[in-house]
Amino acid sequence: MRGADVIAAILKKEGVENIGVIPYNGLEEAAAVAGIRPIIFRQERVGVNLADGLSRITNGKSIGVFSMQAGPGAENAFAGVAQAYADSVPILLLPASASRNRSAIHPTFSPWQTYKTVTKWSEQINMPERIPEMLRRAFNLLRNGRPGPVLLDVPSDILSSEMTDLSVNYVPSKSWKASGNLSDIRQSLSLLLKAKSPVIHAGQGILYGEATDELKEFAELTQIPVMTTLAGKSAFPENHPLSLGTRANTATGPVVHYLNTSDVVFGIGCSFTKTHVGAELLESKTLIHSTNHVGDIDKEYICSQAIVGDAKLVLRQLIEEVNSSGNWLALKNSGNPVEDIKYLKEQWMKEWIPKLTSNEIPINPYRVIWELSNFVDPYNTIVNHESGSPRDQMSPFFQAIAPRSYIGWGKSTQLGYSLGLAMGSKMANPSKLSINVMGDYAFGMVGMDLETTVRENIPILTIILNNSYMAIYGPNDFPVADEKYKIKHLTGNYSAIAEAMGSYVEKIESPDEIRSSLARAANVVQKGKPALLEFITRAEQAFSHKGS
Repeated sequence: MRGADVIAAILKKEGVENIGVIPYNGLEEAAAVAGIRPIIFRQERVGVNLADGLSRITNGKSIGVFSMQAGPGAENAFAGVAQAYADSVPILLLPASASRNRSAIHPTFSPWQTYKTVTKWSEQINMPERIPEMLRRAFNLLRNGRPGPVLLDVPSDILSSEMTDLSVNYVPSKSWKASGNLSDIRQSLSLLLKAKSPVIHAGQGILYGEATDELKEFAELTQIPVMTTLAGKSAFPENHPLSLGTRANTATGPVVHYLNTSDVVFGIGCSFTKTHVGAELLESKTLIHSTNHVGDIDKEYICSQAIVGDAKLVLRQLIEEVNSSGNWLALKNSGNPVEDIKYLKEQWMKEWIPKLTSNEIPINPYRVIWELSNFVDPYNTIVNHESGSPRDQMSPFFQAIAPRSYIGWGKSTQLGYSLGLAMGSKMANPSKLSINVMGDYAFGMVGMDLETTVRENIPILTIILNNSYMAIYGPNDFPVADEKYKIKHLTGNYSAIAEAMGSYVEKIESPDEIRSSLARAANVVQKGKPALLEFITRAEQAFSHKGS
């Protein structure tokens, strides 16, 4: 039995069902022998992105795994790992590396040293007998605490070494969770009770903790409005009367109003990190911070009260305390916000309905988003946006109702990420329609892996908003360079490229054809074939509360 076989046997025990690879590593064959499906990609980054999508949709219960060859394979995967690290996604990376007798010899690439800045843990399996120990530690880190990528560098001589079956006594890792300190729970509720205009700021920890029901129950008990971070979008149903929507690089009208007027912000399952895709909170606000990672507390903002614990368990404690305190609503200082939220939504939507229902030609991208949001079954669909304009246009207006029906991402903003995410979402939940919405520039980054969806039978729906222009950049961004050299302008017939790779395609130029094309494409995907819709759109540069 070789080292690669031992690794594959342990992965099988940990519940791994597929592994992304670009040969040669040694694990592609060992995995297949062990009953793990190897998936071959056109480029490493997309393979890492698929692993990311699989881990997200399963809330880390299934860990996405990617393995790459020594040298160029490990080098090419860096971007995907950096994105997963920025968004705190648990994935396992298993790069091969040079044999141990070639270590530290120029130009030998050292994955475990290079990846330390973008992983939760990065180490080398330096002896064959340490394979079970190192994998046990890796999976323990992947399943506990704040999520993040873990990398184990496997030297080529260890992958090929003959050894006894070290996987026989391997015991799979478990997930361990902790409740909050009762005193912290009560002090947090005391601050919320005194608040005149409190807001719940919910992050992706609600999703990973599978605490969406508890969040809804707590919000309804206390009548506190809820906003989500971009990564937390779908943690609270956006059709709920207490939903304010999402705050990313753009925002809904109600989110902006309540962030400006709130006095107490209760962040749960979030990091309160200052980022261009998150809320810039005012220093004067009273902050309550509930997180499972103590390193986030007081990292950017000084909080008045913290709770360290699992989001689901903490919310259950809060609910029990509210129920035991008598009539919460009679004790609260703040009024009932439901009518206020309804009014704010109506006023905000009045401003945007002309664009969302526009009959312009070229098509307004907001019309595509509006039609898509109203077309899909929110309980049987997983949608994710692309970086740039699709993110900024979709996050306020695409209504996420069911948990993990929408993947918000972007603390790092790599163009093309949405394709692999959609593939991973489909692998994690084959019965659901998986859709990614991307721009033409993003397709140029990763479009060849559309062939992977065809070859590997991963039927997803890719929507391209093609305006042949970098519309995310305004008139004050490199005006001379654009005027003289047209650097914002792009060209390409993307539906023709996709068709040549075996995908079902349509090119749509009229807004009247949006809904029917979505129906045709969804029907094709449900029958097992990938589809691509290329919408010819205008360069829309209006955004809802961008940077507010």
